[in-house]
Amino acid sequence: MTIPVLTFFSNRRGVGKTSLVYHLAWMFSEKGKRVLACDLDPQARLTASFLDEDALEALWRGDKKNRTIHQCVSTREGDLYEPEVRMISENLGFVPGDPALSGLEDNLSIEWRNALGEAAFRALTAFWQVMQSGARSVNANVVLVDVGPNLDALNRSVLIATDFVIAPLGADLFSLRGLRDLGPTLNRWRSEWSARRGGWNPSGSADMKLPNGYMKPIGYTVQQHGYRLENPVKACDKWVNEIPTEYALRFGEKEAVQGLPSEDYNCLATVKHYRSLVPMAREARKPIFKLTPADGAIGAHAAAVTAAKKDFHRLAREIWKRMFAEGDAGNPESV
Repeated sequence: MTIPVLTFFSNRRGVGKTSLVYHLAWMFSEKGKRVLACDLDPQARLTASFLDEDALEALWRGDKKNRTIHQCVSTREGDLYEPEVRMISENLGFVPGDPALSGLEDNLSIEWRNALGEAAFRALTAFWQVMQSGARSVNANVVLVDVGPNLDALNRSVLIATDFVIAPLGADLFSLRGLRDLGPTLNRWRSEWSARRGGWNPSGSADMKLPNGYMKPIGYTVQQHGYRLENPVKACDKWVNEIPTEYALRFGEKEAVQGLPSEDYNCLATVKHYRSLVPMAREARKPIFKLTPADGAIGAHAAAVTAAKKDFHRLAREIWKRMFAEGDAGNPESV
């Protein structure tokens, strides 16, 4: 049995993608789910959210072979190392990222074009193999993955390892325009992987398993716009209100949805900025909803922490429901 993989995928920077992965990983774990978070973005921002600068320096300067996801998959012999999962809490494990991941791009692109022999399939499915191995080692219920904002060979290899996809979006023209590439690209990758997987004819390793590569979209989030002169509210509203139709069209829905995101089933949530809490949470190295008076969360800040906890719990519950449809024999208890 494989552990479901949920990837947060957007081709737009600055839409709160990494923050979503970080906070939802914590929220799922707080609600009793066993979570493995994996950083597959070469920028490694999720890793920096979990680890301080000294820990990062030790991580990337070390010569141990399985401390980062890159060290697990980049072996000359073609073998994969078991990931060294860092337990952040009792229910939350983490596989660190690595800026060196970007160096895998050329090889993954070549192997995708080949996809003929065992070596090619081993390279293309390395992320899936390592993530599943790490998830089994901590008895995880789900794997949450952060990726970079690129439609490239690296992300394609991550997406074929993915069961469910959430698209974090911003309140701007760039996010709206990005959907025109994001949806069709996801559909194409799914189709191309299905063809390659169907043509797989194992020889030496008949027991080698391949991911299904479902890449099922389960919705999008919209980061609440800011009130800035260069980003006026009316302009933001204009782009946000076009997202429901654009998302439905680009992700293969039969009929486009008319209306605001708040009325759109595909919209999982409008995510607030929580501006005053962000630097506080970074300093404390914890999610916003776990801030305490000792961290400076007093007065209005304390109320915002309580609101954030409710918001992320509501979002986590909705995501879990969509991943594990009611009545599914493999459905864990709800969040």
